[in-house]
Amino acid sequence: MENSRDILRLLEIMAALRTPDTGCPWDLEQDFASIAPYTIEEAYEVADAIARGDLVDLKDELGDLLLQVVYHARIAEEKQAFDFGSVVEAINAKMIRRHPHVFGSRSDRSAEAIKARWAEIKAEEKAMRRAARGESADQPVEPSGLLSDVPLALPGLTRAVKLQSKASTVGCDWNDPGAVLAKIREETEEIEAALAEGDSVGARAEIGDLLFAIANLARHLDGDPESAIRQTNAKFESRFAFIEAELARQDRTPAQATLAEMDALWDAAKLREKQGG
Repeated sequence: MENSRDILRLLEIMAALRTPDTGCPWDLEQDFASIAPYTIEEAYEVADAIARGDLVDLKDELGDLLLQVVYHARIAEEKQAFDFGSVVEAINAKMIRRHPHVFGSRSDRSAEAIKARWAEIKAEEKAMRRAARGESADQPVEPSGLLSDVPLALPGLTRAVKLQSKASTVGCDWNDPGAVLAKIREETEEIEAALAEGDSVGARAEIGDLLFAIANLARHLDGDPESAIRQTNAKFESRFAFIEAELARQDRTPAQATLAEMDALWDAAKLREKQGG
């Protein structure tokens, strides 16, 4: 495999798709905003292939994700903003800049030194971005808080963890998972209270607080709530498929079964999992 030639071929394909008159009508209609949802979707497809341990799918999904990068770079090139080469150059420079303990002359490789240098590098990068936008060094900067650079487009649970992690750097955090668990219990009690009062709007708001607290517990346990819910989703699908299969043997569907029957089959599915079936 010749990497440089393969990449060049992919860039040529995208250029052909985006060429007026002879390109693909659908591809020609797209812009950054219309393609962005596909970019996010492809990133999830990559994560899904990894979670399933399917390396065949992972190869394909990584290709789809790479295509998204090429697509955005092509649109930017058409706007004379930057091109794919600029994207590669920028990430190469960033990786070298952010790892002076690997690519530079710094000999201190302690976690404390690396963390301190990382903060310095991030500040330098912000200044570089301001310069790239044509903003002078003495130009007033709009006030920005500690959490201002956490992207809004992130999935809710992922963004919750990033917000919590940022806040923890200044001591706004619980000291142990037990305290977070107590907060979860408190949030469930508030949901119960809202339901008892017939306040469905309030209950929905409290559910948000509960999810935020659960994400925090996952963080304290060095877990990823998005991965956790994906695993649970897969488990639910597997168990429900078992219920459907068992009922199909009786020439029935879940709609024709009672909740008690489905609950019993659910327990059978759980037992089957424990036994490695």
